[in-house]
Amino acid sequence: MNVIVDEEKCIGCGRCEEICPAVFHVDEAIGKSEVIDPEACEFVGCCDAAEENCPVEAITLEE
Repeated sequence: MNVIVDEEKCIGCGRCEEICPAVFHVDEAIGKSEVIDPEACEFVGCCDAAEENCPVEAITLEE
């Protein structure tokens, strides 16, 4: 699975990291979320929830 965070849309709220910390991390230096382990999506099962709960729709999941 390919996990994409649109840096232009991301507001760095941290919701994705709260929901799925194995995959997402908010880099405080830039104030944006980043994908730290896209392969973990297949094992932890929280990427869909992170995508659905992003308030600015900055997360995209591609098969």
